[in-house]
Amino acid sequence: MRQIVMVGFLQAQNCTNLVSSWRHPLSRTDSTSPDYYRRIGQVLEEGKFHMGFFDDRLAMPDRLGGDHAHTVKYGIRCVKMDPVAVLMTMAMATTRLGLGATCSTTYYEPFHVARQFQTVDLMSNGRAAWNVVTSMNDGEALNMGHAAHGEHDRRYDRADEFMQVVLGHWDSWDDDAIVCDKATGLYAHPEKVRRLDHKGEFFSSRGPFTVPRSPQGHPVIIQAGQSARGKQFSARWGEVVFITTPFSKAIGQKNYREQKELVAAAGRDPAQYFLCPSLYTVVAETRAEAEDKMALNDRLFEEVDALSLLSEAMNFDFASKGMDEPFTDEELASISGTQSMRDRVLEASGIRNPTVRDFIKYSSRARPRNPFVGSGKDVADMMEDWFTDGVADGFVLAADHIPGSYEDFVRFVVPELQRRGLYHKDYKGATLRENLGLPHPSRTYWRI
Repeated sequence: MRQIVMVGFLQAQNCTNLVSSWRHPLSRTDSTSPDYYRRIGQVLEEGKFHMGFFDDRLAMPDRLGGDHAHTVKYGIRCVKMDPVAVLMTMAMATTRLGLGATCSTTYYEPFHVARQFQTVDLMSNGRAAWNVVTSMNDGEALNMGHAAHGEHDRRYDRADEFMQVVLGHWDSWDDDAIVCDKATGLYAHPEKVRRLDHKGEFFSSRGPFTVPRSPQGHPVIIQAGQSARGKQFSARWGEVVFITTPFSKAIGQKNYREQKELVAAAGRDPAQYFLCPSLYTVVAETRAEAEDKMALNDRLFEEVDALSLLSEAMNFDFASKGMDEPFTDEELASISGTQSMRDRVLEASGIRNPTVRDFIKYSSRARPRNPFVGSGKDVADMMEDWFTDGVADGFVLAADHIPGSYEDFVRFVVPELQRRGLYHKDYKGATLRENLGLPHPSRTYWRI
């Protein structure tokens, strides 16, 4: 029986994905401590989440007005630690929870990423995942020694080759290469470890790779591309796919159907491709209590949060325009950051040339988009509707405060989903692939 995939949406920063979360009266304030992340991992594992994964950027939001002062003042994701290091803290506090982190194909080298994540996979006994991104703005470029962020589709061209190199290195060792036979002195079969010798348009990487296969073969691939080019990339490489919350169920059904068709067209099995929209839940014993909690979230919102995050994501300074000044066709076409956000606003608003105020409204930036608010039964009803009616294979749960959002979900919603048979009662195995129902990858499974 098909069951819901659950992923916790995490950040190694001073707030959750929701900027206002640090202002929440029940949020912990020790987000730079190891205990903060250990507790999150323990809660997610108690709720039998398949995975927690860390979003990341390589710069604090400073596109608004070309300055970081507002970012620091208002706590708009101004602290960003290395998610892989933080992930290992959670790995040591859990035994079954899958653990994913983001790493950019634009600003790192394939051999480095391949070695880093395969090592994490071994150190977590086969529970690692890599969230593949191409990054989004000039702030990241400047931090990484580049004058400007690259052209959108060209970044994905580079990412395609990046994936070939990473997977090629992960293919370098056979699963049974190591024998460690002290009697004969044979550590590993030489014929079962190969050099890659890759020379392509963007990369040259020789090998041999230095990290053997893990209990699950190699890390699970997370992807989140939602532009036209990003969806092609996702259909080719992604296994767990994170998408933003659709503006409506009908839009979600359309996106789900089209993306599964792209996966099939790429020669892959759509059943092994889990489409998981982000989800905010505000849940309590009763619907009235949950609505009161949601009202608090609304009061914590600051307009500067949305303006800063829009500027960051779209690589465009929203301070350069008046609140009610429409974007020109040329400005919309020039956006080099997250083009899917621009497209979602155009689709949801029906406005050809939206204003800054329209972008704040229809992007839901810095606000929970279409949150599921109510009792455990209410939220389970809404999740079941989306899961069974062609919108989602699972959900990426975002938090409005830490650790309470996850604790409330585990307390109120998980038992209700389990009662309905929609969600597993325990982990199926030891590795992330086993728990997701993904097969152990053969060495050349990806070379379609």
